[in-house]
Amino acid sequence: MLQLVTSSQNTFICIDALDECAGPQRARLLDALCEILAKSPGTRIFVTGRPYIQAETERRLFGRVISVFVCPTRNDIITYIRARLREDEIPDAMDESLEEDIMEGIRDNISEMCVTAVMPGIPPYTIGIG
Repeated sequence: MLQLVTSSQNTFICIDALDECAGPQRARLLDALCEILAKSPGTRIFVTGRPYIQAETERRLFGRVISVFVCPTRNDIITYIRARLREDEIPDAMDESLEEDIMEGIRDNISEMCVTAVMPGIPPYTIGIG
């Protein structure tokens, strides 16, 4: 179905958390996307995932990718979480101890993210951020 749609018009495909797709299925998906790109020059693809999928993505899409590594700083995470906690609709449900437990748990589990854009005709490059 995607091949039919993308062959006749400009299309933008977004795939979030590609790293959460099991290896064999991820390979099949990337191969299918490569076929779409070959037949549909107006198609653009935006993929997010952990850095370990970058090499596979570049290989299966024949290097036609732009990769950006996004790694928020500890301060970025703290600022974001505190802003979201202030939006809580039940403010009395949160005390300082619970808020600190939430903050600590999230801060300790952050990791890099790789954002990949596939833009046919644009030379590939990689930018590290953070």
